[in-house]
This record gives sequence, structure tokens and C-alpha cells, in this order.
Amino acid sequence: MKRVKCPKCDSYILFDETKYKDGQSLVFECGECGKQFGIRIGVSKLRNLQRDEHPEEESGDTPFGSLVVIENVFHYKQIIPLKMGDNIIGRYMKDSRVNCAIETVDPSIDITHCVINVSRDKKGQLKYVLRDGPSYTGTFVDNEILGDKERRVITDGTLFTIGATSIILKGPEEKEA
Repeated sequence: MKRVKCPKCDSYILFDETKYKDGQSLVFECGECGKQFGIRIGVSKLRNLQRDEHPEEESGDTPFGSLVVIENVFHYKQIIPLKMGDNIIGRYMKDSRVNCAIETVDPSIDITHCVINVSRDKKGQLKYVLRDGPSYTGTFVDNEILGDKERRVITDGTLFTIGATSIILKGPEEKEA
């Protein structure tokens, strides 16, 4: 099964891609907003262009690590690359200031839920500091809620939860010399 996103309301429509051939055009009508839009089956030119611009994302190797959003009833598994500085994590919404957007319909994730700051320590090692947004439902690390203005240093493999969504911090792959 494949999914396409409505360009108006960002809802997803699922369809069986095995019933169609490459190059075939399909027209969908969004069940949420009624918008009609078309797609062409096959490889997206835009997706290939994005892969050419960011080859590290294709291999899953990002220089500053990534977030692995675990699939649940609200969304599919997602891998979101991190950058140096503040990585604002929250629910995807057009024109929001979130730079680590999770595509989800989970109502318990705020648009700006939490922040991971990526920096380097005195030894040059990557350091990840997690803090709540503040959010309505809180940010949990090891089943403990982060307090107001509390910051928690997290490491590769740390599991944290926002709303009904669990996320794993994945550090960058170590290069062998």
C-alpha cells in the first residue's frame, strides 16, 4: 500500500500501487476536505533531486544523528535528521517553525512539543540536550516527565516519548579509519 498527501489539508489517502503501471495518472478526492488532485505513478523527479542534494539521508547516515519515530496507530515510521543547534520537534503543520516535523495525526503532540539541542562538548563529542517545549502533555525520558525548564542530556539509543509517540535518538555512524 502507498499513501499520498492531500496538498490542501495534508491528510493521507491510501491506495494499492500494484494495480497500476509506471507513468499512469491517477486522480484522488480527499475525504477530509474534498480537494481533487492528481498524481503520476512512478519515480518522483523531486524525490531523486532531494536524494542527490542530501546523499547522507539516503543511507541513514547523518553527521549529527537522527530521530527514529516509531510507527504506531497515528503515523508511519519516520527518520528525521538532526542539525547543530536547536532542533524543534513537533507535529507537522504548514508554515510552522518546527524544523523536525513529525507527520502524524496524534492529537497529543503539540506543534512545538520539545527541543533537542545538538552541540559539541570540550572533547569534541556530540552532546544532545532535551527539553520540553513547553507542551500540554509533557516530554518523558525513561518514564519520567521532564519538569518546567528541566534539561536532560540524552545519548545514542535513548527512548523518549511525546504524546502517544515514542522516539529513539540515533547518533551518527562511526567511521572506521
